[in-house]
Amino acid sequence: MRETSAGGLVVDGLGGPTDQLCAALIGRTDRRGRLLWSLPKGHIEKGETAEETAMREVHEETGVRSTVLTELGSIDYWFVTEGRRVHKTVHHYLLRYLGGELSDADVEVTEVAWVPLRELRTRLAYADERKLAAIADRLIADLDPAWLPDADGPGAHLA
Repeated sequence: MRETSAGGLVVDGLGGPTDQLCAALIGRTDRRGRLLWSLPKGHIEKGETAEETAMREVHEETGVRSTVLTELGSIDYWFVTEGRRVHKTVHHYLLRYLGGELSDADVEVTEVAWVPLRELRTRLAYADERKLAAIADRLIADLDPAWLPDADGPGAHLA
């Protein structure tokens, strides 16, 4: 069986000082009672693009609105559920925070938090997502200020 999902890394503070950039993460409690931090994501619904799913899932799981800036990459893995082997692909995007307040109202989410970008690689529970955080660091460093409507024009930069 195959499943496809989408989600991503929503970042607040783009266009400002890099030491103030934060990402919205979700925490879920595993079967052992541990809180595992990860990127928000979920199933692509019929008629939705992966980008639309990423923005919807970020909103549903974190309470914040965002828009896709660029693709981060995809993660593939296998798992077993109800006696079936499932091959899952998750498409991840770098998203820009647009507004809203963090909320853990989604039943699948235990906690939500704004986490400084510099802490992502120690906070994220999954190695594949930590790799995406490293890719995001490089993409953010190279962002064109024109992508950031709130940037202060040609002199704005993220370096």
